[in-house]
Amino acid sequence: MKKNKPITTEDILIKLCNSVKNVLSAAAQTPIDYSPMIQRITKTSLKPDIGCFVVFDGAFSGLVVINFSAAAALEVYQSYLMQMGIPKEELATQHTSDEVGNVMGELMNQILGDFTGKVSHELKTHITQSQPKMLTINKQVLLSIDTNLDRPQARRVSFYTGKNNIFYLELAIDRTEFIQLHDFETNQELDPDAILAAEASKQDSQEEKIVYSNGNNDSDDLLASLGL
Repeated sequence: MKKNKPITTEDILIKLCNSVKNVLSAAAQTPIDYSPMIQRITKTSLKPDIGCFVVFDGAFSGLVVINFSAAAALEVYQSYLMQMGIPKEELATQHTSDEVGNVMGELMNQILGDFTGKVSHELKTHITQSQPKMLTINKQVLLSIDTNLDRPQARRVSFYTGKNNIFYLELAIDRTEFIQLHDFETNQELDPDAILAAEASKQDSQEEKIVYSNGNNDSDDLLASLGL
């Protein structure tokens, strides 16, 4: 990997935004995108209708909050389960349902897993996450974890779904900067499917060689028997 500019808080935020976008888009099979404008805020908070948060620690510490409107949460929840083959008639229709909260918590866990994996891989460092917490609320709740950070920075990003339902990502993090000391090669992530396909192709190739080899031996025996 070649040296380049230091990796800042905003770079880490972009990685998190891409994890939110990619995980939810793949899970719900619906377009998820975010605004290119990032908002500086002073405090993170849970807001109606569903607020979920995760604390992470390690190379740097912070808090991730995602606040879903009822419409956004139901859209993602229903699309996700329908993709798994569950009929729409059997799905919850109220965002206050425990099932909605459980599914959104599972997706939040997948988002943070994707984010921490990419950070560990690309920055050659390590962070761990807590279990996601979900709350159905009807008023704003401030989270004071920011006070545990040395030099806290907070950002908010607006997301929107395929049906233009809005939800918000908030990140509180220590002011941090990663500076590369020397060149290193970034190992490509292994794709299990690609490995299996390569092994299958290799096996087929070997079998073809055996058949071809056997064919040549039979021809040689025939020529020998004819005295040629």
